[in-house]
Amino acid sequence: MLINTLTLIAGLIALFFSANKFVTGSASIARNFNLSPLFIGLTIVGFGTSMPEILISGFASFGRNPDIAIGNALGANIANIGLVLACTALVKPLVFDSGVLKRELPILMAISSMCYFVAFDGLGVGDSLLMLLILAIFFFWLSYTAKQEEFEGAYEKELKTALPDTVTTKKAWIYFGAGLTGLLVASKLVVWAAVNVAHLAGVSELIIGLTVVGLGTSLPELAASISSVLKKEDDLAVGNIVGANIYNLLAVYSLPGLIAPGAVPAGMLMRDFPVMLGMTAVLFFLGKGIDNRPGIINRWEAAILLVSYSSYLWFIYQTVTAIHLSEVTATL
Repeated sequence: MLINTLTLIAGLIALFFSANKFVTGSASIARNFNLSPLFIGLTIVGFGTSMPEILISGFASFGRNPDIAIGNALGANIANIGLVLACTALVKPLVFDSGVLKRELPILMAISSMCYFVAFDGLGVGDSLLMLLILAIFFFWLSYTAKQEEFEGAYEKELKTALPDTVTTKKAWIYFGAGLTGLLVASKLVVWAAVNVAHLAGVSELIIGLTVVGLGTSLPELAASISSVLKKEDDLAVGNIVGANIYNLLAVYSLPGLIAPGAVPAGMLMRDFPVMLGMTAVLFFLGKGIDNRPGIINRWEAAILLVSYSSYLWFIYQTVTAIHLSEVTATL
């Protein structure tokens, strides 16, 4: 048990550093090909930071452990709002100024609702292909948005300053290759260790995916968002989370249906999806603002989000404990 737990922690740490190298390499290659900084920030960097979740989902699905893949996607989205955004807003209240963000929030709400409703009859190939099609359309929309002068402004400046320094093409490809290799190895280790921990601890793989793996893969977003808000880049801090949650649903949640289609656990439909939808709805209404005023997440609202996330984890813990007690009682 100790070896598997240490392997899981080491794998999550390796994912963090590998993702940084991968994003640096990818963004530098794109900049050397003269792509728009706004486009790079909205697409390549955003997608790159979701690579740990994507690879974990892929390995878990190929290994016939789709519950870890599904739990990872939903667990990361719940943690991104209830933990990452909440902790960031506790450091400094977040103001939503960007028009791009205000257009992305309803998109995130719509995608979250769609993923919930298609899950009731199981996650199949058709559902996954639909999600990937929407992902392609979303990329096209971001590309179009990046070319519109009306969307340029503070958010674009924040994205430009957040991009890694340009490096030579050769060095960029080395970063890209090293980061991708590290991501592949670390993701495989995380899935292997997570499955073993679940079996040894006697809990479902879904629970491990929702908690340990989902929380672990959200830590890079936590570091990035707090760093952004300390630099007074509020839109970037929120944009990281909104973009990551969209990618998690369309690129991560879709993989189990494509590789290992099957039923979605009933517990997820009754507990975890409603929690994710509730968190997303709160983010939507807070970000929308009132009477044309910018949306804002104050410290007390952030505290409520954090308490809600903590209560969700406590409820899962209580559920696992109750299952263990019933199993012990049955053996007596």
